[in-house]
Amino acid sequence: MVEKRTMTLNLSSQEMDLVDRLADEKGLSKTALVRQALRLYQSITDRMERGEKVFFEHPSTKEKSELMMLS
Repeated sequence: MVEKRTMTLNLSSQEMDLVDRLADEKGLSKTALVRQALRLYQSITDRMERGEKVFFEHPSTKEKSELMMLS
């Protein structure tokens, strides 16, 4: 079994409102939302470290925008 640890996270009111809204929209707990965000961030970071590029593509125009991340 994976050992779980507790973390306290201090967010601004605006950031906390966003967490609340996204968790409600996705039907997730705040903890599940943060875990999902961490997995996504790690996946993107791993791909970029391998030299891959990450794009968003508009569904009808097929216009692509590259995701840029600051290190």
